[in-house]
Amino acid sequence: MGDMGAFQRAVTAWAAGGDGGPARELAGRLPVRVAVLLEGPSDAAAVNALAQRRGRDLAAEGVCVLPMGGAMSVGRFAELLGPSGLGIRLAGLCDERESPYYARGWQRAGASRPDFFVCAADLEDELIRALGVGRVEELVRAEGDLRPLTTFLRQPAQRDRTAQQRLRRFFGTTSGRKIHYGRVLVEALDTDRVPAPLEDLLAVV
Repeated sequence: MGDMGAFQRAVTAWAAGGDGGPARELAGRLPVRVAVLLEGPSDAAAVNALAQRRGRDLAAEGVCVLPMGGAMSVGRFAELLGPSGLGIRLAGLCDERESPYYARGWQRAGASRPDFFVCAADLEDELIRALGVGRVEELVRAEGDLRPLTTFLRQPAQRDRTAQQRLRRFFGTTSGRKIHYGRVLVEALDTDRVPAPLEDLLAVV
């Protein structure tokens, strides 16, 4: 990550109410041309995994992949980074229920190009549909998580959910699991099965 990692940390601190000086100084020194605003680290893991599969080094290309710690922060990040702030082009990926936050954030920042892409439910849902439930279960087994998945599926609360919904819930049950599988699922995709929102995001950055 190097200097781009330092910029990411400086922007996150600034958005949380800290001093904007370090972020401004780094933005002036680094060739940051696009900021990709994502809800959290699992989305970042998936975006970075797909970029690596395509032979791309986003940081070296001037792309800052920025997990914000929640979609409701998008207005603040967009305002600081976009046309009304550091003048960096904005891109993003969000869940369907978060798209109004992104639309308002882009508007607040004065960004004319709505380069954010919307997942039908969330990115995990898109990836599970692209791979198929059977393939995802194979990956869970290969990652050594079959026993916790089996225990999870026995819970009464899971009985009325579809197999796809159960897998989505499973990935979110333990800290770090969602991030891990964000990368695992992307790495298992056939090249022609990349979900459209993820494909479209990589195409504009």
